[in-house]
Amino acid sequence: MQAYFFTEEHELFRQSLRDFLEKEVKPNIDQWEKDRETPRHIYKRFGEMGFLGIPYPEKYGGLDLDAMFSVVYTEEMTRMNSGGFFTSIGAHSGLALAHINGEGNDAQKEKYLTAGIKGELIGCLAITEPGGGSDVATLRTTAVRDGDHFIINGSKTFISNGVLSDYIIAAVRTGGKGAKGMSMVIIDRDTPGVSATKLEKLGWHASDTGEIAFDDVRIPVENLLGQENQGFFYIMQHFASERLGMALMGVSQARLAIDLALKYTAERKTFGRSINKFQVLRHRIAQLSSEVMMNRVFVYTLYQRFDKGDYIIKEAAMAKLVGTQLSDKVCYECMRMFGGYGYMESYPMARLLRDSQLGTIGGGTSEILCEIISKMMIDAKAYKAVV
Repeated sequence: MQAYFFTEEHELFRQSLRDFLEKEVKPNIDQWEKDRETPRHIYKRFGEMGFLGIPYPEKYGGLDLDAMFSVVYTEEMTRMNSGGFFTSIGAHSGLALAHINGEGNDAQKEKYLTAGIKGELIGCLAITEPGGGSDVATLRTTAVRDGDHFIINGSKTFISNGVLSDYIIAAVRTGGKGAKGMSMVIIDRDTPGVSATKLEKLGWHASDTGEIAFDDVRIPVENLLGQENQGFFYIMQHFASERLGMALMGVSQARLAIDLALKYTAERKTFGRSINKFQVLRHRIAQLSSEVMMNRVFVYTLYQRFDKGDYIIKEAAMAKLVGTQLSDKVCYECMRMFGGYGYMESYPMARLLRDSQLGTIGGGTSEILCEIISKMMIDAKAYKAVV
């Protein structure tokens, strides 16, 4: 299957990235988990290696590579068994930079995309609000026009890189109620009135997750990202790639869980033989592996379609729905194969199980995804791209 989806160039990139991660990331993961954040210096190392600019234009320092290189990147990052580390890097390169690249003008790209690809400036994407959750259209953070400035008031929560980032891509209300009154703006961290508080989480411990407050924050109008009052549609447009990425992350976590279980069940002996000789575990692994393989092929195919510009809003939602639920199931079943050791922090399954749990919540809960899919299938709803 690898040869069908990946070229020799993809595999050479995989080996280069894997070598880098094994040398400079893996030995430090446990410490970063304890520190509850990923240090700034590793962003610069990723930038030096070119890993932050995989899909972005060469004009701004990117590599301008096809989507299957991003697949390789996600798979190798997941092997580090730290959803927090992966999310910290991904919130910057896959979310903040994606909006800058997609909606930014030349000046904004020169400032934020170029430095972001180098790992010199770290960004975050701030959409979710304390009272809003997945209901993006009801956001309450306001941006009121005052001459050639916007004055911003409100708050955001559950924001990855919410404390340590250098700038914030924020969804704000510039117009009336509903989806058509939203815009996206860039807010530099050191702007007066911006404050943030770090949040403690069940998992993703190496990720700096914060709540951000805006108190009469004054930014120039040129910090508007894209067209005014088009923010909701930009968000929906980017959700397809975000959800596809979370689907792949889910499938990759499931693969990692099975790999860990295969190794452990081959080594662990009871009643005079290794436990991978017991039929109940053999069949369970066979069943789970089959489900993971089927989802993996589906996600790979969607990445190829996405790379060609296909409209995959519905399919990306389906992939995330099933892929993240599958991750939860596989990680739980594999954790149980470790017996009591699976519950111990000194074994990898405890972290993997914890980190998997956020997959069915972030980027749109499973329930929201089901509603999107049902609207498109039953109500003939079309989520059109911004022209």
